[in-house]
Amino acid sequence: MAADSGAEAREEDVSPERSGGDAAPDGRSESSADDAAAPTLRDAIAGAARKAGLESFTDGSSSTGAALLAAIGGVRGIVEAVVPGFLFVAVYVISDSLPLSLLFSVGAAVLFTVVRLIQRTPFVAALGGLGGVVLSAVFALMTGRAEDNFVYGFVVNGVSASALLLSIAIGWPLVGVIAEVLVGDGTSWRTRPGARRFYGWVTAGWVGLFVARLLVQVPLWAGGQVAALGVTKLVMGLPLYAPALVVTWLLVRAWLARNPAGERSNPARDPAA
Repeated sequence: MAADSGAEAREEDVSPERSGGDAAPDGRSESSADDAAAPTLRDAIAGAARKAGLESFTDGSSSTGAALLAAIGGVRGIVEAVVPGFLFVAVYVISDSLPLSLLFSVGAAVLFTVVRLIQRTPFVAALGGLGGVVLSAVFALMTGRAEDNFVYGFVVNGVSASALLLSIAIGWPLVGVIAEVLVGDGTSWRTRPGARRFYGWVTAGWVGLFVARLLVQVPLWAGGQVAALGVTKLVMGLPLYAPALVVTWLLVRAWLARNPAGERSNPARDPAA
């Protein structure tokens, strides 16, 4: 009986319930939980990339013209992104009527979204575009100034630049976070100072893009130059975004090729680790 009592006591000591669930036969319960969580994060980011039309960039295939076109939503995505803004500027220049210009702009965005819903095609991008067009129209209607139709874009660019700068400042450059999760290396790449520096510079390139938009467009907004503001927004939109996306992935792919996963994630080789 004494031996049985001692055995029961030993069993209770190692029971997961008594140890808060931290113990495991192989001592790897916490790391197993982390491993289980990592694929979920990776799948979430990869799913977001697929919804954005970035399959060709996340599956390791080469960056071709077709991949670039897919990354920006194809011809249809280009039309949906460009037409509302173009109609706003064109109608305003012709009619000098803010309500009429907003009617055409918002109407086009609504039409694109409704058509996608009817056809049951992916509509997330169109819905996001519709939200942006509507918010832009709200800004303009609140002030009665046509140039305020572009204020929402300023806010988006400012917030994006600030978030990217913050990610660099805290040592988690966003381009690196996304790229390394997509290729399955998780967060271990941060043990390599060279990686943080590389991804920091690439992320800073995107900061430059958003800041450049503000530097060019805000003075035009302050001067009430609606037509010039509309043209620069179109020119500095997809025509800059698409090449920046491709260049980013080419740089990241070259980095990954020169730094295999074992070297990127081996803390023992990192003197700063």
